[in-house]
Amino acid sequence: MIELRKSLEDYLAIRSSLGFELRLAGAALHNFISFLEYARAPFITRDLALRWATQPKDVQPSQWANRLGMVRRFAQYRSAEDPRTEIPPQGLLPHRYHRKPPYIYSDDEITLLIEAAKQLSSTIGLRPYTYSTLFGLLAVTGMRMSEPIGLNREEVDLSRGVLTIRRGKFGKSRLIPIHSTTMNVLRHYACLRDQIFPKPKTSSFLVSDHGTRLTDCTVRWTFVKLSHRIGLRSPSDRRGPRLHDLRHRFAIKTLLSWYRNSIDVEQHIPELATYLGHVHVADTYWYLQAIPELLRLAAMRMEGEEGLS
Repeated sequence: MIELRKSLEDYLAIRSSLGFELRLAGAALHNFISFLEYARAPFITRDLALRWATQPKDVQPSQWANRLGMVRRFAQYRSAEDPRTEIPPQGLLPHRYHRKPPYIYSDDEITLLIEAAKQLSSTIGLRPYTYSTLFGLLAVTGMRMSEPIGLNREEVDLSRGVLTIRRGKFGKSRLIPIHSTTMNVLRHYACLRDQIFPKPKTSSFLVSDHGTRLTDCTVRWTFVKLSHRIGLRSPSDRRGPRLHDLRHRFAIKTLLSWYRNSIDVEQHIPELATYLGHVHVADTYWYLQAIPELLRLAAMRMEGEEGLS
């Protein structure tokens, strides 16, 4: 089993060097090795891989398929070192992840969220501005939540109005231009932050009341509390609109604007994909089928083009 764990470490190191983000997959595969150890199995078998993949009973079947896929890729690597390795075949768990339709925030709901953030309690007066700035930034840029909280001060260029996203999803980096009104909000926040923390403890642009970088968990917890407060979720709701839906809203409003203004979407959609940091442009095209109005506008545009040909 020591040899199997060493093989896993080598596999993860190779994949990481190729730019894959393997934090969750790495933890899952280490758990799989522990499962094999408990079963006293000296090598990977199809049956054990299937049993491990379907262990969580309260998840979508697509999660089982995802877990089995992690094992399949590692088993393919491992088989070169140990020919006894059984590689789970494709289609053994044929479930695919189906995206839920995104929640599209209204302008009023975003205003309510930002105003509620401005009412957050704070011992030093910074927290309300930190969260209202964060939520506003997510709404107007379509960034993933991890990206603004990961921004360092030198990555926010307020003279040119450009944010530099480093180490984004799959290790990709990109530049995000921002509007002058957004620049003004960020300048005001930076000024207040520097007055409160003249000797910063962190290089982070957005900081907590403790002077530290915001964490994913704390931001999500704060968002849920505010969602209950402003009626985005009822008091008993455990699920509801997510922060990530602000990203969906940005993409959808951009596409809707293009269609309504007769802009060539086919020509410009790669630009939106790059702006959003999508690895594949197909991830951006997904919005066309996810939103009925976009699908209708795309169909009307196609019908019009066919009529001219």
